[in-house]
Amino acid sequence: MLPFGFLVFVGATLLFVNVWGIIDAKFAVTAAAREAARAFVEADTEAAAVQAAHRRGTETLRAFGRDGERSSVGSPTLDEPFSRCARVTITVTYQLPALTIPFIGGLGSLAPVEATHTEIVDPFRSGLAGATTC
Repeated sequence: MLPFGFLVFVGATLLFVNVWGIIDAKFAVTAAAREAARAFVEADTEAAAVQAAHRRGTETLRAFGRDGERSSVGSPTLDEPFSRCARVTITVTYQLPALTIPFIGGLGSLAPVEATHTEIVDPFRSGLAGATTC
């Protein structure tokens, strides 16, 4: 009976670790999408904005300890040209491992964890064309 109890304990522990991995991955991609969108709207030009968004999103995922090979920061989607009040949407995805074993790493893959964030370029910002009211 003792070996069976030990197996149940180990199985429950692995299940808990994997469920927490899903929750933590969702926190990571949500923060990365938010930071990437924020970096995009703070940049001076559209080219610089795309680079800044990608860099900040990737840095945020690394800060959460996420593998760069399993993650991707999507290209920003603008509803109009880069100007005041332009709305930008950025999606970040992370391919979660199917099984995470402590000290060994992740094995396999599950469906990706994804988060999207939308920001508006400041309407009172100097140096950009566009209306001052959204």
